[in-house]
Amino acid sequence: MKNFILLTTISFSLSAMSLLPSTGLAANATEISQNAKAALGSLYSKSPAARAVGKKAEAVLVFPRIVKGGFMVGVQHGDGALIANGKTVGYYNTVALSYGFQAGLQKFGYAMFFMNAASLNYLHKSGGWEVGSAPSLVVVDTGIAKSLSTTTLKKGIYVFFFSQKGLMGGLGLQGTKITQYTPSA
Repeated sequence: MKNFILLTTISFSLSAMSLLPSTGLAANATEISQNAKAALGSLYSKSPAARAVGKKAEAVLVFPRIVKGGFMVGVQHGDGALIANGKTVGYYNTVALSYGFQAGLQKFGYAMFFMNAASLNYLHKSGGWEVGSAPSLVVVDTGIAKSLSTTTLKKGIYVFFFSQKGLMGGLGLQGTKITQYTPSA
């Protein structure tokens, strides 16, 4: 029975991974940059807190479309662009694996606002990092967003999630690995 459950879990996980190429793995630099800037503009139009944080940020790493899927074992992937002063200055991908009681398929995006040179330098120096081993990070939900002001910004990175669609339990960044790469031109 245990082997059947393990085999079923692996089968569903592989099925979820087969959906990942639709996230834009083959997207070129221009597409990634355009999608990231459009997603950031949309986030700013819907969230005054994100717009205020963006005005103070050194740079914003935007992952406009991430797909997460799985059954017991979950997988997620997305491509994004680092934007500074309105220009794309780098490309990154994000991947995560998780294990636990979970099932479903979900699409979402997120933007990471780098508030100081130290947090941005960490991203550049490391070429990528695992969330949790990086500078201090705050996930901004609707409750925090209401009380957030530019005078209360004290952490190195603020994260806003957006465009959630699909059925899958919870959003989080635990176990997420962000890596710099060079997409096709």
